[in-house]
Amino acid sequence: MKTNWKLWSGYLGIVFLLASCGTTAHIEKDDQADFTKYKTFAWIDKDGEGRSDRNRGNDLAEQKIREAVNKELEKSSRWRESKNRPDVLLSYDVLVEKNVKEQNDPVYSRPFTRTFYNPYTRRYSTIYYPSQFLGYDRERRAIREGTVTVTMIDARTDKTVWQGWATDEVNSRNMTGKEIQAAVRSIFRKFDVAKN
Repeated sequence: MKTNWKLWSGYLGIVFLLASCGTTAHIEKDDQADFTKYKTFAWIDKDGEGRSDRNRGNDLAEQKIREAVNKELEKSSRWRESKNRPDVLLSYDVLVEKNVKEQNDPVYSRPFTRTFYNPYTRRYSTIYYPSQFLGYDRERRAIREGTVTVTMIDARTDKTVWQGWATDEVNSRNMTGKEIQAAVRSIFRKFDVAKN
């Protein structure tokens, strides 16, 4: 019994550790929106119909975002994509910007001991000096932060009914497919909670 308890507590610790490393997502929703009547969705064309896209480098990122959102919606909510009279219109936005991350690490002195000779008792005494807080070691470094925002608009009223976004540190000027999928997953983890 004790072995099972130790094993399960170890698994639970690993799960909490992995969950704390994930991207943090935030959501906002319209409290008057009734999500039970929404079953179909369609994507809003970013450039508008008939326009030629001048930025072909974003085609791959757009495809990755749409695939990730479609997968999460169809998996968790049983929604389906429909071009004919959808209930909800989806749009997204990706922003990668430079930022400064400040890290504050506490600094402590090293503990030490000193030995003194007492001439009156003719003995040596050892005194222990514990470590003391000295302040903070502040480090500032330039980073890139990527933000993925997904917006749901009611097709009938043209009002935004739900919006979710996630921000995390990225390694380059553009977000990779894995970073996009992680951001979308973290956003849609809160989707089922928000729609109730």
